[in-house]
Amino acid sequence: MTDTPSTTLPPWPNAYPLSGASATLKQLNEDFVVTELPLQLPAGEGEHVWLEVEKNGANTNFVAQQLAAAAGVEERDVGYAGLKDRHALTRQWFSIYLPKGETPDLTQLQHPEFKVLAQSRHVKKLRPGDLQGNRFRIVLRDVKGDRAAVEANLQAVAAQGVPNYFGAQRFGFDGGNVEQGRAMLAREIRVRNPKKKGLYLSAVRSFVFNEVLAQRIQQGLWGQTLPGDVLDEAGRPTGPLWGRGRVSTTDHAQALENAVAERHATLCNGLEHAGLDQERRALVTSPADLSWAWPQADQLVLSFALPAGAYATVVLDEILRTAEPERRTEAEPVTLD
Repeated sequence: MTDTPSTTLPPWPNAYPLSGASATLKQLNEDFVVTELPLQLPAGEGEHVWLEVEKNGANTNFVAQQLAAAAGVEERDVGYAGLKDRHALTRQWFSIYLPKGETPDLTQLQHPEFKVLAQSRHVKKLRPGDLQGNRFRIVLRDVKGDRAAVEANLQAVAAQGVPNYFGAQRFGFDGGNVEQGRAMLAREIRVRNPKKKGLYLSAVRSFVFNEVLAQRIQQGLWGQTLPGDVLDEAGRPTGPLWGRGRVSTTDHAQALENAVAERHATLCNGLEHAGLDQERRALVTSPADLSWAWPQADQLVLSFALPAGAYATVVLDEILRTAEPERRTEAEPVTLD
């Protein structure tokens, strides 16, 4: 029996041959533009104020804290559909529970790292996962390597999609959230904070899913439907988000998943006893409307959309290797005009 390494994540395999090319990602915040695709737009009435926010250099939690302070509510009264990258230019929706009293005009908030673009009311709070997906425009700079190999991988991704791995950001710095989760499930440490506990359980679940997907890639089966597979509504094979209940796959697919579970028995047994139910996630995701251009010889610009829960960095990893510049920024206080 094996379990996850204590620090770094394993080098999960790519679906396509490595291009050998490299590039700089997020040299500027404007090089990584993310636009949230909402499930619905606000109806214009209700107990919740919905805000469309553009942020530049701030993380989602920070913006939620500032909006709560500006509206005079607790942070738990602020909702959002998904976390967005800090070092990026992003647009997303937030909701604030304000059932009574005068509605503040939050479009007047002034902050160097975000602004409120629009404000309206709606009948419900935004909760994690309440989005169709995200649209990306990504500028890759200092591209080095074989341009023909990069183009070949771009064509392959456009035609066949990519493995639906959870991205590295899911696992914390150097995979630390997986190790914390393993220690928690093995009862080596006790985690009292519910938010941290949820974060660690999510990281462990995602790790097991990635391990199953990696096995299928190694066997050349990631994009194929195996005997016994469970398909999603789009007809794509799915992998396990581990928890209580019997594995819903059968035959070849079940044998593969059970082999991974045996290798990571501490993790899988712990997830079952943590009260999580078995769920499924698509093994393949396809970037919609994928297009690219080379405005300069060493610059590649990509545009595409992904469904909720899919990672742009996973798409990039199938095309070339990227690295981000090191940086540190300090948050500044919000003011009202």
